Amino acid sequence: MSDWTTLVSAEDLAPALGRDDLIVVDARFGLNDTEAGEAAYRQAHVPGARYAHLDRDLSDHRKSGGGRHPWPEADDFTAVLGRWGITAQHQVVVYDNGDGALAAARLWFLLRVLGHQRVAVLDGGWQRWTALGLPSDDLVPTPTATRYEASYDARRVLDAQDVRSLLDSGGLLIDARAGERFRGEVEPLDRVAGHVPGARNRPYANNLADGRFKSSETLAGEFAPLLAGYAPAQTAVMCGSGVTACHHLLAMAHAGFDGAALYTGSWSGWIEDPQRPVAVGDQ
Repeated sequence: MSDWTTLVSAEDLAPALGRDDLIVVDARFGLNDTEAGEAAYRQAHVPGARYAHLDRDLSDHRKSGGGRHPWPEADDFTAVLGRWGITAQHQVVVYDNGDGALAAARLWFLLRVLGHQRVAVLDGGWQRWTALGLPSDDLVPTPTATRYEASYDARRVLDAQDVRSLLDSGGLLIDARAGERFRGEVEPLDRVAGHVPGARNRPYANNLADGRFKSSETLAGEFAPLLAGYAPAQTAVMCGSGVTACHHLLAMAHAGFDGAALYTGSWSGWIEDPQRPVAVGDQ
């Protein structure tokens, strides 16, 4: 059986449940009700799935200056993996409500920058899993704790100064927020509207069709003009808080453009310093 490194279909995951090397993680989360995802998990989930909470497990709110979902330290995140019983040898599959836009892609990228290759997002998520009538239960597993020792690839997790350096050197910064937020026409979450000067906009929703990721060939055709002339090492992505930007990183990897970096603080981190410039409009 081949490894899953970007996306996996529900049809492929279902017969693999129960494999010793497979661990599934439920990452459902709602920004408007931050406990709704875990409540839904306790009612029903993919059999054997652990639960990942975006705020508690995939962020570090003890930090300042890192935006609304500060990037966790590697030691803290690997401790979470150890509590879930995940080792570097496991095939991990993570899912959320449906489109991979919140914590599923975030968890995928957290593992990837630790060097964990065998991790994939369930395409279509919980919504498609249940629509197909695939098995579920409400049993909360009690994993055997282990140790996961790894550190992040620092080239792929950027702070604001790194982003300045990237842009000054002629690199590419892609903003995954909706166009109206990028242009500064509306801002439902952060106190300042607009975008980082020099960034280009591609909304993460453009990666999807009917709740699932577009084919690798379609995504490659759409990303190629945007990435023309830029190597992955010259490219970074951002969003509002470093979560939905991971959707782009996943889509790009699925399309054959793996290796771009994440601006972890993203827009909410950028505007924490009022001295940083702000742009509005399309440019």
